[in-house]
Amino acid sequence: MGKMEMITNTSPRKGVNNVHPTPPPLPAKAPEYGRKGIFMSKRSAVTRYSSASSTARDLWDSLFDGGYRADVTIKTDDGGIIYAHANVLGMASPVLRGMLKRAKGFGKKRSISIHGVHQDAVRVFIRFLYSSRYKYEEMKEFVVPLLVLSHAYAVSSLKRVCEQQLEHGLLNLENVVDIFQLSLLCNAPRLTLISHRMILSNFKAVSATEGWKSMRNSHPGLEKELLESVIEEENNQKEKIRKSKERKIYLELFEAMEALVHICRDGCRTIGPHDKDFNQNQTPCKYRACKGLELLVRHFAGCKLRVPGGCIHCKRMWQLLELHSRLCADSTSCRVPLCSNFKEKVKKQSKKDEIKWKILVKKILRTKRIGGSVSFIASSTSMPS
Repeated sequence: MGKMEMITNTSPRKGVNNVHPTPPPLPAKAPEYGRKGIFMSKRSAVTRYSSASSTARDLWDSLFDGGYRADVTIKTDDGGIIYAHANVLGMASPVLRGMLKRAKGFGKKRSISIHGVHQDAVRVFIRFLYSSRYKYEEMKEFVVPLLVLSHAYAVSSLKRVCEQQLEHGLLNLENVVDIFQLSLLCNAPRLTLISHRMILSNFKAVSATEGWKSMRNSHPGLEKELLESVIEEENNQKEKIRKSKERKIYLELFEAMEALVHICRDGCRTIGPHDKDFNQNQTPCKYRACKGLELLVRHFAGCKLRVPGGCIHCKRMWQLLELHSRLCADSTSCRVPLCSNFKEKVKKQSKKDEIKWKILVKKILRTKRIGGSVSFIASSTSMPS
C-alpha cells in the first residue's frame, strides 16, 4: 500500500487518537442536462422525474458516459454501438428486460439492437434511462423518435416528457400531422386532442405540408376522417354563430320590453304617461333600447297608416305590444297601452300562431335567464311545459 496522509486528533480520553483519512476531491461539474417543463426554463438542469440528489444523477451520467463495466452493447443504425448496463436497462424498461433475457453474447456480455431511429436519438434515450436527464436541444431535435422509443419500450416517464414538450412549444404546423398519427399509435389521447385541434384551426396551412401529403398516400382513410371532422367543425362554427345571433336578437327583444315598460310607467326624456311631469335635468337613461323605442312610439302615435300591414314601423310596434302582453303577468294594472286587449285577442288566435308566440316567449326568457319578479314577465301558467 502507498503512503496515505493522516490527520490525527487528540481524543478526550487520554492516550487515544482518532485517525481520519483525507476526504476525496469533489467530483467535476457534470454537463447540464434538463428539461423544459411548464414552469421551467430551457436551460434548467432539474428534472421532475427523479428525486435523487444532483450528485447521484451526476454519478449515473458518469456511469453511462464512461461505460464502467458495461455488459451490454446496443447496436444502432449505421453501425453505431452504445455501451450500457443490463441491470439499469432491465429496471428502467420491461421491454428491454425481455430483450436482454433472450439476447446472446460472448461471456457475460450481451448484445441487443435498436433500429429505425438515429443513433444520437438512441443515445439520448439510453441516457434518460440512467438519470432521467436530457439536453433541451437534443429533445427539440429528437422529440419524435423519443416519443416512439418511450412507447415502444414502455418508459412512461419519458413519454410524459415528450408529450409535455410537444404541448408547450415543439408542436408546430410542419410536424402536427406526423404527431397526430404517432399519438394514435402511441396511445397518447391528450396529444391526439391537441394536435387534432391544431389541424382543425389551421387546416389550410396544414393541408399544404409534406406531412399531410405523406399521410394522404400512406393513410387515405385517416385523411378522409380528418376531412370529415373539418367539415363538422365548420358546421359547428356556423351553428354557434347562428345561435349567437339568435341570442342577440332575443336579448334585444327583452331589452325592448324593459324599455317599453319604462317609458309607459316612468317616462323617459320627453315621452311618457300623461300624468308624468318631466324634469329638465333628467339622469341618463339606463335602458339601451329606450332611444330607438321612443322614436318608434312617437311614429306610432302620429302615423296615419297605423293599421297592421299598412306601415312597416307600425307593424313592428304592434308586434312589440303583443309580445309585451304575452310576457306581462298582470294586465289589469299594466300601464302599457292595449295590454289587456291583446290578452283577449290571444284567446281567439289559431293554435299555430299561439305555438309560435309561446316558443318566442320561452326563448326570450331562457336567453335572459330571469327568475325575478318583473312587471311584464309571464306567469308560469302562461308558459308551455
